[in-house]
Amino acid sequence: MREIVECVPNFSTSDPEIVELILNEIKETPNAFLLDYTFDDYYNRLVVSFVGNKESALEAALKAASRAVELIDMRKHKGQHPRMGAVDVVPFIPVKNVTMDDCVELARKFGQTLAEKYDVPVYLYGEAASTSERSDLDWIRKGEYEELAEMIVKPEHKPDFGPAKPHPTAGATTTGARKVMAGFNVNLGTADLKVAKKIAKALHAKKGGFSNVKAMAAFIPEKNVTQIGMSISNFEKTPLYRVFEMLKVEAARYNVPIIGSEFCGMTPLKALIDIAAYYLKIDNLTEDRVLEIAVQNAIEKGERQYHS
Repeated sequence: MREIVECVPNFSTSDPEIVELILNEIKETPNAFLLDYTFDDYYNRLVVSFVGNKESALEAALKAASRAVELIDMRKHKGQHPRMGAVDVVPFIPVKNVTMDDCVELARKFGQTLAEKYDVPVYLYGEAASTSERSDLDWIRKGEYEELAEMIVKPEHKPDFGPAKPHPTAGATTTGARKVMAGFNVNLGTADLKVAKKIAKALHAKKGGFSNVKAMAAFIPEKNVTQIGMSISNFEKTPLYRVFEMLKVEAARYNVPIIGSEFCGMTPLKALIDIAAYYLKIDNLTEDRVLEIAVQNAIEKGERQYHS
């Protein structure tokens, strides 16, 4: 049976030349397949999604990370997204015929190898976390790159791999294992970042919002608007339509229009089905009633019967 691991590394750059060099490392890795990438100036961040088997996913992640460590200088980095390293976060996600434990092991191998090769301090988060606090990426990133040298020497913030000091140019890296999540951004028809931050606060789990939701506000200079950037870690327990409806309520409170939205990275089909079922009031919409999925399942079932 074919195994599929997704990896979604985030790099602290929006330089097109560096982006291309990082992506090439993934493209040139046998049995690794690039799915999607996005980068922009206001977050100054590259988010990549690729899949492979366990071996190719680990190899591609290490090659891309090595290139990023060589090329990205955090001393010059400015951006609105929280970050603490050139290779900021590298999650491994089980997709098919792979367990969460497998992805935890991949994260540990990735972290240990990167630390040994480049002296980059590495933290484990999510399902791979060594303590309960470290399961939360926000806890690890506290103080971001600017306060990393101060935070890393504290006993509770000692990295899982590598030295207890930042890499001179690459800072620190976090890696781990997690479930599939949804990245969802909503653009607001206002340039007022203070208002956008209030709306984001109403949605963020630790600030009184929804569980499983992290939300932040950013200003997009070229459009002169603000954006609510969200990560929904469990979209089955906290569906996107529920988050979006609350965002509409909070935006209306400040007389701010919603002018657009986008997914960041790949979008899980289950999340889209939930949205369609809610807004179209469809009673019997499931994954196996989607044509492409039904065809794929039928072909796979036929192949298994033929070979058995």
